[in-house]
Amino acid sequence: MPWDLVKLNDGNTMPSIAFGTWTLGNGQSVVDQVDQALDVGFEHIDTAQSYRNEAEAGQAFKESGLSRSDVFITTKWSGTDGLDIPTSITNSLKNLGVSYVDLYLIHSPRLANPDIPTVWAQMEKVRADGLAKSIGVSNFGVAEMETLLASAKVKPAVNQILFHPYVYAQQAAIVEAAKKDGIAIEAYSLLIPITRLPGGALDKPLAQIGARLSATPDQVLMAWAKAKGVVVVTTSSKESRLKGYLGAADLPLTDADIADIDSAGAVGRKRLAARTFIRRAIVLALAGAGVLGLCAYAGIDVL
Repeated sequence: MPWDLVKLNDGNTMPSIAFGTWTLGNGQSVVDQVDQALDVGFEHIDTAQSYRNEAEAGQAFKESGLSRSDVFITTKWSGTDGLDIPTSITNSLKNLGVSYVDLYLIHSPRLANPDIPTVWAQMEKVRADGLAKSIGVSNFGVAEMETLLASAKVKPAVNQILFHPYVYAQQAAIVEAAKKDGIAIEAYSLLIPITRLPGGALDKPLAQIGARLSATPDQVLMAWAKAKGVVVVTTSSKESRLKGYLGAADLPLTDADIADIDSAGAVGRKRLAARTFIRRAIVLALAGAGVLGLCAYAGIDVL
């Protein structure tokens, strides 16, 4: 099956794969890459105030010739330059060259000043004013979401979080809570196990599954995320990879495949945690040795 539309809790729908502009920087190359993504079939563009490339994303959309209803646009309030939500959404719409966004997110709970209920009320006004069809959050944990829901008149439609097999277990509580409340989960940095943490426990099952299905490891990860019911935000400068990401929706992963990826993710997480502990221990040991050396040089007896 293709990347289907996801029905949100406010009645709107959202394409279940998005092209993200987080790592693209700015300038003409961003315009070109967003244009390429739209050209190969992406219908959802994900950007943010702090990425500083909303204008480039908007230019690419304008030059594509597509109608506004053809493209789902997400942006985020990031608190950039200390700007508040009313000012930020106005600026974002101007940058994007549109009269509304399909989804507007709070980029982080750390931005909630003076508190989450106050900030969420401002988001609800953005929606009421027709500046965003749907509103949501990003990087909210279970406790933060509970605080928000306790006073919300409108539930968040989406929570966009870090999501890949190595963090799946630690994010499970967020995913389960969202499911209970009808909140869609969006996954960013899904491909970290391949792009930034190669050589880990996931390498073997991804390669084996990919070989059986004539697919690449990144396509297998995409299919795994789809099987978990999350919306994927991804990016690439290569047209072939973008086409591959779209094609990954049709990969017939078995329950055993998904279980193997889950298991490898859990093993890999433990190894990464151990590696982090060892690195910190080495740093502390070196720091301690340096202090002892300085004390000895100064004639201070600390032993």
